[in-house]
Amino acid sequence: MSVTWRQVAAWRTRRHALDERRPADEAFTVVSRLCGLHAQLMSSAEATLRARVDGLADDAVDQALWTDRTLVKTWSMRGTLHLLPAAEYPLWQAGFATYRHYLKPVWLRNFHLTADELTALVDAVGEALHDRVLTRAELADEVAARTSPHLGEKLRESWGAYLKPASFQGRLLFGPGEGQFVRFTSPRTWLGVDPAAVEGAVEAIALRFLAQQGPATREDFARWWGVSPADGGRVFKALGERIVPLDVEGVPHWARAEDVESLREAEPVKTVRLLPAFDQYVVAATRHATHLLDGGIPEKVYRPQGWLSPVLMVNGMLAGVWSQERKGGRLSVTVEPFRSLSAAARKAVLSEVDRLPGPAEVHWVD
Repeated sequence: MSVTWRQVAAWRTRRHALDERRPADEAFTVVSRLCGLHAQLMSSAEATLRARVDGLADDAVDQALWTDRTLVKTWSMRGTLHLLPAAEYPLWQAGFATYRHYLKPVWLRNFHLTADELTALVDAVGEALHDRVLTRAELADEVAARTSPHLGEKLRESWGAYLKPASFQGRLLFGPGEGQFVRFTSPRTWLGVDPAAVEGAVEAIALRFLAQQGPATREDFARWWGVSPADGGRVFKALGERIVPLDVEGVPHWARAEDVESLREAEPVKTVRLLPAFDQYVVAATRHATHLLDGGIPEKVYRPQGWLSPVLMVNGMLAGVWSQERKGGRLSVTVEPFRSLSAAARKAVLSEVDRLPGPAEVHWVD
């Protein structure tokens, strides 16, 4: 069986809740289905959710993170920051616990640690954060006292490299900030849960990936999860009959068996969205962006140093880029379509701009 990229775009648009916005009471169901919100920029995480949800309170994400504790912030797939549903944290952490790249000699050499020092650092982080919420400097002091000044200094000199292994092993989460300072705590302290093995965690995560990012190749999954293609292939093999091969315009892909019929029947979508930087829909298209670009070139979207531009999405296709800048009390929004837009699409863009906070003026780059 085969499908076209247009069908894939239409199917993904619906799975990403970009066909029509969901009500606010479904916001965290959306977060779950997206496999979390990319949070390298917190503003982008919130905007990713608002692109899919109507009626979200201004402080909804902060409230969920720091008061209700229904979302957690942590280093996740590919070592990037994500917001994840707190109720699903045990599954995700069990998946992250399978990461091994930081145990390899090349990683240890590059970051000037021995394997024993890394083990000591991770253990000390977990001990220091027990029943506490600490700033980076406070955590570094505690680790130094428990291990050595050398390891304490490591935590001060790099934003996340030395904290990610502790995060992956379930010793560290982000806590509420203190002024301009980021603070950390432990899953036990914040959520009342301890790290635990979850059988088949990575396979379950792969199925979640395919449920909204599929159809995909093993390389697509491997890039998203942050492992080698060979490791990605082993995960897909372990899924057995739960996934089936699917031809996408002559290239073999994989899809969940339960999704094949809906992919085959995917009807075109009529929707326009202003997606923020690092939106999950754009992340999903990284390796095959040329098939989902309506004009333009991938370099307009996928920029150096891993930066992903805000994207104008029209009918499931990446149809342009956009930016915003606050000037005084007004917002200046620049929209650069890759092709000429219809009058209806332009009108829909203006409606999307109206959803942005504060009065705005639009500048078109045609």
